[in-house]
Amino acid sequence: MLLQMTDILNHNRKAWNAQSHAGESPWVQPVDADTIARARSGDWQVILTPTIPVPRAWFGEVAGHDVLCLASGGGQQAPVLAAAGGRVVSFDNSDAQLDKDRFVAEREGLEIRCVQGDMADLSTFDGNSFDLVFHPVSNVFAPEVRPVWRECYRVLRPAGRLLSGFMNPPFFLFDHEAMDAGEPPVARFALPFSDLQHLPEEQLASRLERLEAMEFSHSLDDQIGGQIDAGFRIQGFYEDRWNNEATPLNHLMPTSMATLAIK
Repeated sequence: MLLQMTDILNHNRKAWNAQSHAGESPWVQPVDADTIARARSGDWQVILTPTIPVPRAWFGEVAGHDVLCLASGGGQQAPVLAAAGGRVVSFDNSDAQLDKDRFVAEREGLEIRCVQGDMADLSTFDGNSFDLVFHPVSNVFAPEVRPVWRECYRVLRPAGRLLSGFMNPPFFLFDHEAMDAGEPPVARFALPFSDLQHLPEEQLASRLERLEAMEFSHSLDDQIGGQIDAGFRIQGFYEDRWNNEATPLNHLMPTSMATLAIK
């Protein structure tokens, strides 16, 4: 009954709103005025994964082009890309994260259109509307990822670019709460992983009560193969790790990866 009653989209919106209001996560910290000033002068960088700046060559031209920051709210990437000259739309499930983008835009005199919605449903946008989709690690909160890739392909113009980051699937083999309690990394869960399907009911209930976002792993067949099946050509790839002790797995394997795909 608990699993059947869970509305994933609404729950994750509330979870991210709470996280954004708490202001503790690095992903909810708006960029400062100096970052925007440097971006206006051409000195800028953004991330798809925890630490590695996205290669500038991946972007092509940003200035004067239409950019969709997909599930990327928080006052970080969208304002930087707007300061770099992009015509930016920020599309996110969390209204609190969108408010961070609005805050920076108003503070710095930037134009950013903010739209709330589900990353797997971009029907509010016409086809061939954007030159670039910037999609940092966030499809971990989507139960299915292939609809995200199909929608990205639809809204991009011919030769448009999709820059995406996502979690390394083996990250979800492990019980991270147990590791946080000091237990060594031991593979526990089958893949693809879903909080709703794999966590014991008591642990799931606790996570729901704490307003923690529900997460889902996706196979490389869906993450990379799904982009190819949607019509994209993969043109770039790299892996990344955390730069702190966020997880013991950081010492064992890359925990995330990024792709550049061309329509």
